[in-house]
Amino acid sequence: MYKLIDGKAHSARLRGEIKLRAEKFTEKSGRKIGLAVVLVGDNPASQVYVRNKIKACEETGIKSFANFLPESATQAQVEELVKSLVNDANVDGILVQLPLPAHLDEKAIMSLIPVEKDVDGFSEQNMGRLCLNEKCLVACTPNGVMQMLRAEGIEIRGKNAVVIGRSNIVGKPMAMLLLNADATVTVCHSKTANLKEICRSADILVAAIGRAKFVTADMVKDGAVVVDVGINRNSEGKLCGDVDFEDVKCRCSYITPVPGGVGPMTITMLLYNTVCAAERSL
Repeated sequence: MYKLIDGKAHSARLRGEIKLRAEKFTEKSGRKIGLAVVLVGDNPASQVYVRNKIKACEETGIKSFANFLPESATQAQVEELVKSLVNDANVDGILVQLPLPAHLDEKAIMSLIPVEKDVDGFSEQNMGRLCLNEKCLVACTPNGVMQMLRAEGIEIRGKNAVVIGRSNIVGKPMAMLLLNADATVTVCHSKTANLKEICRSADILVAAIGRAKFVTADMVKDGAVVVDVGINRNSEGKLCGDVDFEDVKCRCSYITPVPGGVGPMTITMLLYNTVCAAERSL
């Protein structure tokens, strides 16, 4: 019988801890922790994400600085805004909502965010520190996965872990976090040969490729821990993950649902990173 990993419950527990830490920071410093969000354009999904982030800040005692620029904003305008936030002592973390409009140089803009305010964990410095297993701000989604695995008491050391997907946002940092926790890690992608056989060797299987119901029961080892990072829409327009939940669940010891699994942890880990960044600034 499988156990469901409840991301909502883990997120609520962590947010309670974050709120306490934010209150202690305010007592020590005389100001609230600050998170600045930059949104360029009117992408509907991005607008929803930003609203959710602002709401989460309010609930945990973090001050949000919402900055909205039109789709037509120039490279110079976006860079000027980010530089002003970098120099603002009340801003502990800066998040530029991706994707940016196509005419903007995303790498140049992101490179302006200093490592100590990079609460997304995407900077070259933070990614490099993660690879070296040094203290750093870690990408929110994979960090959330690790928090859930540890909270559930799932053994990672010595286990075979397979990550399907090699994105800079999830796949690569996920693999590094598992490796740093002493798992033996294989990263699979669209060019991987014998994918099913590799997945069936996994004690911990993380799916992060953005293909609805891609992982089926014949890809899963009996008793495996299955973590579904995907958020997709099926043919009926309903949210579903990269894992065919109904097909796979009978093979698992633990499994995350979609929605309600990894998703709630992503914003929570953004708040967690912001608190960590603020505490280090003291």
